[in-house]
Amino acid sequence: MARTLAAAITNYEAALPSGGWPNWVLGNHDRPRVATKRGQAQARVAAVLLLTLRGTPTLYYGDELGLSDVVIESSQVRDPRELREPGLALGRDPVRTPMPWNDSENAGFTKAKPWLPLHADWRTRNVARMAEEPQSILTLYRRLLALRRDCLALSIGDFVLLNVEDEILVYERRHDAERLIVALNLGGREHRLQLPDWARGSRLLLSNVEGAVLVEGGALLLRSNEAVVLKAG
Repeated sequence: MARTLAAAITNYEAALPSGGWPNWVLGNHDRPRVATKRGQAQARVAAVLLLTLRGTPTLYYGDELGLSDVVIESSQVRDPRELREPGLALGRDPVRTPMPWNDSENAGFTKAKPWLPLHADWRTRNVARMAEEPQSILTLYRRLLALRRDCLALSIGDFVLLNVEDEILVYERRHDAERLIVALNLGGREHRLQLPDWARGSRLLLSNVEGAVLVEGGALLLRSNEAVVLKAG
């Protein structure tokens, strides 16, 4: 998985003309949501990936809440393609359901009956509720956006691939003297990651799980489904 992802990133960067600028997209209104494809834990890793790559990140609504595809009964189908070709799993309604703002009627999306159903856990998976939860995926997205604004290395800096091993993807973002390391664990096992000499003594800027640990010898213990951003110096 890490090698496939690294190849996609480097091939895209290599295909850009001089002065070109990438645009990164995790999902859209035609494709299954990232939480459906990768699960909730890896959806958080994907958030770190999206907002730390070089280029413009494009976020599809609801992904910042970890929304999954919604089951649409045959009587609820609205998508013309699914109506024309039923039963082939070609319908796009599952990723076009209402945005859940709060736990009020219809999740605060409308006072009328929405034309597609809400996801089953909308009373807890909504903006108002998750904005108050320090470890929610919404809070993670907001922290990433704030970090991207604060660090020129993330917003306009260079991208350098550092390490690719099975489930591990590590890259550097650099602008002038500011150097950051982004390390992603795309799997469910712990990994001990040896940091470059210049990154020894780095401090943690962000982790998608609580309490990332820098271990002795300039190495990072990267836990399952963990993504971290470190700052050198």
